[in-house]
Amino acid sequence: MLDLTKLAAQMQGISEHLAKESEAAQRRVEIAKTLLHQAQPRQTQLVEQLYDYRSQMGFTAAEPIEPLDTRRPLSVAPEAHTVLATDGSQINPSHHEIAYCYLLNVGRVILHYGQSRYPLLDSLPEVIYRPEDLYASRQWGIRTEEWMGYRRTVAEAVMLGEMGEGETRRRGDAEKERRGAENILQSPKFKIQNSTLAMTDGSLIYWFLDPLPAAARDQILQPILAAWEQLRQVRVPLVGYLSASRSGEALNFLRLQSCIYDQPDCLSHCEGQTDGAPCQVFSPLRDVTLWNTLLQPGERGPLFKSSADILQLYGEHSVYFCYVHVGSEIARVELPQWVVEDPVLLDSALSLTLMQVQKGYGYPVALAEAHNQAVVRGGDRSRFFALLEQQMIKAGLQKVGISFKEARKRGSIA
Repeated sequence: MLDLTKLAAQMQGISEHLAKESEAAQRRVEIAKTLLHQAQPRQTQLVEQLYDYRSQMGFTAAEPIEPLDTRRPLSVAPEAHTVLATDGSQINPSHHEIAYCYLLNVGRVILHYGQSRYPLLDSLPEVIYRPEDLYASRQWGIRTEEWMGYRRTVAEAVMLGEMGEGETRRRGDAEKERRGAENILQSPKFKIQNSTLAMTDGSLIYWFLDPLPAAARDQILQPILAAWEQLRQVRVPLVGYLSASRSGEALNFLRLQSCIYDQPDCLSHCEGQTDGAPCQVFSPLRDVTLWNTLLQPGERGPLFKSSADILQLYGEHSVYFCYVHVGSEIARVELPQWVVEDPVLLDSALSLTLMQVQKGYGYPVALAEAHNQAVVRGGDRSRFFALLEQQMIKAGLQKVGISFKEARKRGSIA
């Protein structure tokens, strides 16, 4: 039990610390804005340095592919459009439960606007219990609990790809029936009117895959990229929406401007140090804090190409991002390369994303609903194990029950 009386004495110290940190953050923002202004006429030179010395830099800096002073208002989304989203949840495996297994639950949402069509709001559960599935990751030294999270990421992406392809095909069949057209899916008019957006909560850059063995990494990444390719083939743009992003990739580009040496060779000049290097003059400032002072509601900043090492395996699905003032906050919006290279898809993706935030009163409504469909609450967990217990007893298993430790934790004597 939390002792609020003892806790209250610590609140004053926290508030004083936050007040001082707010003042320091303002000073760091001014430093970053000055560097941004100085870097604008040198952007081409700084990008060349980024390419030449990337392997010798002690930090990851994103590459701007538009002028650093880019401020663009987003287009108004079309009245008739469709938004797809998935999200996942799970019941973790535990040796203290009646059986060692885990459950993945993927929520899926299809919302239609201006089309008089019913939405899709449901979830698809999957129980993993076979030893070859539970312990497959042990060969790479990866814990079952950790592998479960990776498999959930795959399930979310695969489901999103199938939804995007299926939705586009259904729309094409309906249009073909209405107009009697033979190649409606390939017609330019259909492609322009096909205002559909696929959304996922969080980053499209799977940093956690970087340290994994190649065989394990392929089992996770390849199905994800295949699902993205499905979306690409039917021209459904994909975005990864990050609320309250803690990234500093864009700001790190400005460290090339603040470098006191002619070449940003961290290994030679700074012995590979990062946070303590002379170029780090605004830490721990985040990208969103800077762009909050530069963008107006409904505007986006310049597009950046992420320099994360794992993206070397993405091929044409390499990830770009920009910061968007959605009204309630500065959101980081990530997009695959094929979306960025298509002006129509890029404009559609960003305008529909902004519309989703507005409809969701500060957060994309499709992502919020996908989370609500996916989340496994306490009552759901109890019913899952009750159903499992019934099946185990029906199968003739004896002594079905939780461990004594788990039983004691659930029933306090205090």
